[in-house]
Amino acid sequence: MDYRNLGKSGLKVPVLSFGAGTFGGSGPLFSAWGNTDVEEARRLVDICLEAGVTLFDTADVYSNGASEEVLGQAIKGRRDDVLISTKASLPSGDGPNDWGSSRSRLIGAVEKALKRLGTEHIDIFQLHAFDASTPVEEVVSTLDRLVQDGKLRYIGVSNFSGWQIMKSLAAAEKNGWTRYVANQVYYSLIGRDYEWDLMPLGEDQGLGALVWSPLGWGRLTGKISRSKPIPAGSRLHETASFGPPVEDEHFYRVIDALEEVAAETEKTVPQVALNWLISRPTVSSVIIGARNEEQLRQNLGAVGWSLTKEQIARLDAASAVTAPYPHFPYYRQDGFAKLNPPLAG
Repeated sequence: MDYRNLGKSGLKVPVLSFGAGTFGGSGPLFSAWGNTDVEEARRLVDICLEAGVTLFDTADVYSNGASEEVLGQAIKGRRDDVLISTKASLPSGDGPNDWGSSRSRLIGAVEKALKRLGTEHIDIFQLHAFDASTPVEEVVSTLDRLVQDGKLRYIGVSNFSGWQIMKSLAAAEKNGWTRYVANQVYYSLIGRDYEWDLMPLGEDQGLGALVWSPLGWGRLTGKISRSKPIPAGSRLHETASFGPPVEDEHFYRVIDALEEVAAETEKTVPQVALNWLISRPTVSSVIIGARNEEQLRQNLGAVGWSLTKEQIARLDAASAVTAPYPHFPYYRQDGFAKLNPPLAG
C-alpha cells in the first residue's frame, strides 16, 4: 500500500481507504448499501489492516449513527492502528438545531460521534455540507477550538463549492485558525466535474481529495454494459435516484474503454477504474466500499500496478465531456492553455 500526505498536512493516508457506509445499514438508502454487523465489520477491518488500509470513513447520518457505532466496536483494542474520518452537518433529527454547522451543533455532533466511535479523538473531521445560515467565522472558529482541545486532529469539507471553501479558508487565514486540508468529493470516470474548479483549488490551497463513490455510484463494477442490463439484485434499482446522474451513452462509452483496458491488463473493470483515480492530481485517498470479503479483496487489487500512459489517455478521452462555462471558451484557446495548464491533462 502506498501512502500520501493528506493535502499539505503532515498526515500520511493510504491511497485506498475504507468507507463504512455499509456498516449497520438501515433506512431506504443505507440498507440497500449493506447491513454489515459488528462481527462482519471486524473481519473486513482485519483484511484492510493486513493490506495496509488504515483509514476508515463514516458519518453521523450513515444509518443514524449506527455506522459509527459498528466501526467503533470493530476497531476496539486497535485504535492506534487506524485513522478515523467522520462527518457532520446534514440533518440528524427534526429539531431546529439538529442540522447545520453552528457552534452548538458542531460541538454536540463531535461529542456524540466520539461516544459512538468509542474514541477520544477523530483524526479527520469534515463538514458534510455547507451551512449558508451560519457565519463561516463561527464555523471555522468552532472547529479550531475542537482541534485545540484535542478532539479533532485535521479538518475538511465535503460537497462544498469552490467559493464556499475559499470563503472559509480566508476566514481561517485572517484569524490564524486551523485550515481545511481535506475535501471529500465525488469523482469517477463517469463523473469528472471535480476537475474544473475544485481540483485546481485543491492544488493551489493544499486540500487533498478523499474520493467518495469512485465506481460511479456502483455503475463501474463490470456488471453493467451495453449488452448487460442492471442485474436484478443490483442496489441501483433502489439507490440510483440518490446518486449522481449519468447519461447512458456517456456511461457506455466509458465502459467500452474500461473493458478494453481491463482485458489488456488482466485486471477487473473496477480495479482499472480505481487505479485511474489513484493517478489523478490532488487525490490523497480513494474510498472503497464492500459488502463482503470478496468485494473488498477485489477492490484491494487496484493497487500495486500502474496503467500505461496510453491506457490513461484512452480512458481520459472516453470519459471527457465539454467543459462547463466559464471554462469551455478558453480551453479552445492556446494562449489561455499556456496561462492555465489543466491539471487533469
